[in-house]
Amino acid sequence: MAGSDKRKQSLYFPEDMLKEIQDEAARQDRSLSWIVQKAWKIARREIQKYPSVNEFPGAEDDKEEMA
Repeated sequence: MAGSDKRKQSLYFPEDMLKEIQDEAARQDRSLSWIVQKAWKIARREIQKYPSVNEFPGAEDDKEEMA
């Protein structure tokens, strides 16, 4: 994504999490968007390790039995 590509998006956070993000944004004198973008960049590789909702243990075994 290019640095100038900006799109408006609504994100919903639990109240306590939003408060933490707001507090950190104020502490760093940054926007909420900046904080969330940096958090995503830091956490992205770890989050990508999570299986998708369509992937679960044993799914491949079931497919092989049906073939």
